Amino acid sequence: MPVQREPLVLLHGWGCDSQTWQPLLHDLQQFGDLYAIDLPGFGGSESIPFAGLDTVLDLLAQQLPARAVLMGWSLGGMLAVALAARAPEKVSRVITLATNVKFVASADYPAAMPRAINRNFNQQFAADPHQTLKLFTGLLAQGDARERSLLKTLRGIKTGEPNTAWQDALLLLAQLDNRTAFAQLSQPGLHILTEADALVPVSAADELRKLNPHQHIEVLSDSAHAIHWSQPHQVVQLINIFLQPTPGVLDKCKVAQSFSRAARTYDAVAKLQRDVGQHLLQQLPKHLVPHRVIDLGCGTGFFSQQLRQQFPPAELIGVDIAQGMLDFARETHGDLATWLCCDAEQLSLADASVELIFSSLAIQWCTDTDRLFAEIRRVLTPGGVALLATLGPATLHELRHAWQQVDGYVHVNRFETAENLQASIAASDLVLADWQTEQRELHYDRLVDLTRELKALGAHNINAGKPGGLTGRKKIEAFKQAYEQFRRDDALPASYELFYVLVQAPWATSEN
Repeated sequence: MPVQREPLVLLHGWGCDSQTWQPLLHDLQQFGDLYAIDLPGFGGSESIPFAGLDTVLDLLAQQLPARAVLMGWSLGGMLAVALAARAPEKVSRVITLATNVKFVASADYPAAMPRAINRNFNQQFAADPHQTLKLFTGLLAQGDARERSLLKTLRGIKTGEPNTAWQDALLLLAQLDNRTAFAQLSQPGLHILTEADALVPVSAADELRKLNPHQHIEVLSDSAHAIHWSQPHQVVQLINIFLQPTPGVLDKCKVAQSFSRAARTYDAVAKLQRDVGQHLLQQLPKHLVPHRVIDLGCGTGFFSQQLRQQFPPAELIGVDIAQGMLDFARETHGDLATWLCCDAEQLSLADASVELIFSSLAIQWCTDTDRLFAEIRRVLTPGGVALLATLGPATLHELRHAWQQVDGYVHVNRFETAENLQASIAASDLVLADWQTEQRELHYDRLVDLTRELKALGAHNINAGKPGGLTGRKKIEAFKQAYEQFRRDDALPASYELFYVLVQAPWATSEN
């Protein structure tokens, strides 16, 4: 069954406007509110010159809701990817139709339209736009199993009068290179291509998989470039599957938003986090003299200042997925460190550029530990080390058990087992130098004290599969009664399973 999620924002391709989404509109409404945006100079949008990608993205970002699924076709799909990479806090997922990362081929990316053909088309449009649009409509239908009927339908759509913005958009389309943006996409993505597309070769599918194996690529047969007109039901079916939440899987955008909101309340309630971080600092190898240190998941910068004291000459970079946390850290600590907003699974750092990574109670929010440790391995210098503290699956088991007595929803964040983490470390070629496990128990007079503390930390339920809307009073009372079964010595316990991990990148070996 379709699931209501965030609003769905639709970006059309070149040579048309938001009316192009007609075949999908009825079915897409079941997923949430729809926003069909006309690109500048197309449809009802003002004819503003496409003065570069940044200008276009700024205009689009102003029209986005606070958080949405972004869906684009052709040029619209390329803009969707660029916008998702630029404003990840606003884009939860990305869907593209018949979209390449480069529309025009180059020596290092041949899976696109040949440059000579693109140049010829652009020159024809400049000389005779109306005749060229007829040719373009033919290309939209070319290769389709129902090419004649599809072409007739497309030619019956009013596209508006061409203007200078259309020529600007063609130039932008020829220049766009989304390879880096696509490779660094942290949001889930669905990218639908077709075998018979006359504008985007099917070989682009393999290139997309190589650039980002975590994006979902689908290839449909017997369809032309206008895939949403040719096979609307198949497109909707794929979107429906893609938008289904997976119980227990974290939503990265919600993680970032949750911790951003908690920036100003975090330090006041983070006693456990402080204790764990201090213990982790004591585990730092004594011989380290790093040139560059990363505080991964730096949050408010509390431990960044201690790392600065311990390694005064080093370049210090505080990394966090939550921009709100980084803003607070910058406000509080100034230029103590460079503050970098990115995902731990896609670090915006060069290969072999970091001698020390410190991370206290952050990596439990990662969704792909294979990818996480592969990134740590990538950025560490030979012999570089990462010292990490994270949570195990027994964390808050009382809270999980109490909710299980009430309903079947996911209420408590789920954390990786030691076995899974160690397997990911081994797969990354990192050396596991040390592993410690600790069990801690905090105590509360009232259950509300625990739940308020979790909210103030930004660590409340941010899983897919959680209940929607407000929880009713009867369920809340049943939950309280279930948790009371754990009360001992007039206090309610909250258990934490802690893993302290030291990994090292292999030393470079020289061949004799």
